[in-house]
Amino acid sequence: MQPHDPPPPQQSQVRSSPAALRNRGAIAEVLARVLPAEGRVLEIASGTGEHAVSFAAAFPGVSWQPTDVDPGALASIAARVISEGTPNLRAPLRLDVGAWPWPVEAAEAIVCINMIHIAPWSACEALMAGAGRVLPAGGLLFLYGPFKRGGQHTAPSNAAFDDDLRARDPAWGVRDEAVVRAAAATHGLQATELVAMPANNFSLVFRRG
Repeated sequence: MQPHDPPPPQQSQVRSSPAALRNRGAIAEVLARVLPAEGRVLEIASGTGEHAVSFAAAFPGVSWQPTDVDPGALASIAARVISEGTPNLRAPLRLDVGAWPWPVEAAEAIVCINMIHIAPWSACEALMAGAGRVLPAGGLLFLYGPFKRGGQHTAPSNAAFDDDLRARDPAWGVRDEAVVRAAAATHGLQATELVAMPANNFSLVFRRG
């Protein structure tokens, strides 16, 4: 077994996320506009694997590479790849966003859903640094999740969610989209779209210059 390989899967290890089931349709609508027609899509923090299964099926022209750092998540993804996956869905790889080199060193697009608020700020900075290395000119970085705007929450439910995150870990929390844009810009990534999504979330789209 190689260092980046996940543990062997078991069907009993499959996880499910109600949020992933709710938001995958809306996310797919944005991805349909911005993803390349072909090439490798690197998904970071794939979690349960439900997004990977759904999006690989929706976009058969791309090679979808799920990753995660959590052993339980990797086992769940691996089991889903076997039971539900399509030919363009790859076996998951272990990827710690803060540890370079990543197991994937080149991709046409990177997708990262609901990660940067459930991680320390250093994870967002590492994501931007890695994307700046991995993506080609014009390559896509797609983020999804809750964001502040102008230093303010966009809904009371997001403020409550932020309080809950910070109570669980003071290093976590809903990020301000302007601060995220600035971190991306230092690595040659320019924000091109901010798309309002259901449940007070946003899709934030970047292109590498």
